[in-house]
Amino acid sequence: MDYKLTERQKELIESFGVAQEEMGLSPASARVNALLTISDKVELSFDEIREALEISKSATSNAINTLLMLNRIGYKTKLGDRKRYFYSKMGQWQEAFMQSMKGLTSYNLLLKDILENRTSSTEEFNAQLKELTEFIEYYQKESIKIIENWKK
Repeated sequence: MDYKLTERQKELIESFGVAQEEMGLSPASARVNALLTISDKVELSFDEIREALEISKSATSNAINTLLMLNRIGYKTKLGDRKRYFYSKMGQWQEAFMQSMKGLTSYNLLLKDILENRTSSTEEFNAQLKELTEFIEYYQKESIKIIENWKK
């Protein structure tokens, strides 16, 4: 690796990693995402990530693939260099947020379809499912309003 992380950067990677684990990321994915957010270099190669975090190739690969799938990171290539250089997509949080809102729409439609096809003999469960679908709709509308108001 061309540079060394400071002790404070290492502490921040660990703290930010733990926070992201609490939000559902695996430990390795959380640390890779934290590293790409905290590092002074905005693009890191696979080996730089692996070396900085002192994790195995397999753990590094799995973490990167997870983060790419979640659209939390991206990568670039450089002419004449076969390596991929990974970067945080932190700056695209609004787009990611709006995508997650759209994802909730299809999820909620499925829940409504499930509700319509459930037996009427489970009234309490059906009421809970209906309440969830109503909350998701409310959450989506209000969340989008919050972003729009924030932009103003």
